Amino acid sequence: IETERTHQSIFQGVTAFDKASMRHAETQEKIALPAKEDIETEKTHQSIFQGVTAFDKSQMRHAETEEKVALPAKEDIDAEKGQQALREGIEGFNPSALKKTQTQEKCVLPTKEEIEQEKKA
Repeated sequence: IETERTHQSIFQGVTAFDKASMRHAETQEKIALPAKEDIETEKTHQSIFQGVTAFDKSQMRHAETEEKVALPAKEDIDAEKGQQALREGIEGFNPSALKKTQTQEKCVLPTKEEIEQEKKA
């Protein structure tokens, strides 16, 4: 209800405003001239733009293009062959060619009898 009352009071204040009580004010427009650097940058931008838009294609010369095929160096080829041999060795690995080994435990856990003997002692 309060917001409606404030809205109505503002609306009445705007509609019933006396324009004759207002004073006339003269406005002064300030014209800010651009800086010297701004003028220079704009001139260079315009000259570049003008050069691009009004480009004379008749001044261009035809150029023949040569495609050069760059072969890899010998070191690169050797390095790639080594990588391929390594990859083939990994992919074609035969686990049956491995030798059987026996593992020897260095840290042996005590048996039940040894634990009982230590408790009695």
